Amino acid sequence: MAKRCGFCKRFWMCIYDYLAQLYHGFQKLFNVYIKDIFVAKEEEYLSSADSIFHKDKIFILGNMLKNTSLAIEKRAQAAYRIGILAFTGGPAAGKFATEYMKEVYNLLQNSNLAPKVKIMLLQSVACWCYLNPVTQKKAKLLHFIPLLVGFIEETSEVTDQNERNSHLLVKFWTCYALSAMTCSNMNCMEELRDCNTVRCHLQKLAMENWSGWPENFAEVLYSLIGFHRNEFL
Repeated sequence: MAKRCGFCKRFWMCIYDYLAQLYHGFQKLFNVYIKDIFVAKEEEYLSSADSIFHKDKIFILGNMLKNTSLAIEKRAQAAYRIGILAFTGGPAAGKFATEYMKEVYNLLQNSNLAPKVKIMLLQSVACWCYLNPVTQKKAKLLHFIPLLVGFIEETSEVTDQNERNSHLLVKFWTCYALSAMTCSNMNCMEELRDCNTVRCHLQKLAMENWSGWPENFAEVLYSLIGFHRNEFL
């Protein structure tokens, strides 16, 4: 009994440490990759006396996202900006943003998306889901988890190094998005843990070069969903 209690204590201490790392990792990644290149443009694009988190802003961007006559990259940019508003605007903005998650899911199903476009869509998903149980639940119901796991499992036969790096970057952002989606959400953790091959693929991705990132999000996700627990037995 004492041994079991000791195991449980070490397990939850590890989970706490990874959640803390995840929180700081999200903050760093937001500041480095998202905030600096977005906020100035967003203030110019949506300049108003009202708050940038206002429902009207998300509504305008949502119409752009749904507009099939626009180029896919333009629609992805709109999704990305909705994600930023959801990330910085609190629960109310997050609630408004969930109305457009289905559109992002549909776009991500397009196998011909350029890596740049796919990354913008993944960034939007990560921003929507970060510490927001409402959007995490919505993402689960829309079956985002198996879709994103498919990105991790994809194999590429390309020999060009730049193309390989682009495909690898998509996998990195997928790990990031799945970390945001599963953080503090047991239902999402369990669904991801039940995916048959994800453990092996995360182990391989963890060995890639994550320099420039605040965390190795393949490692973070691996531990977050409990694959490390045997290390404590």
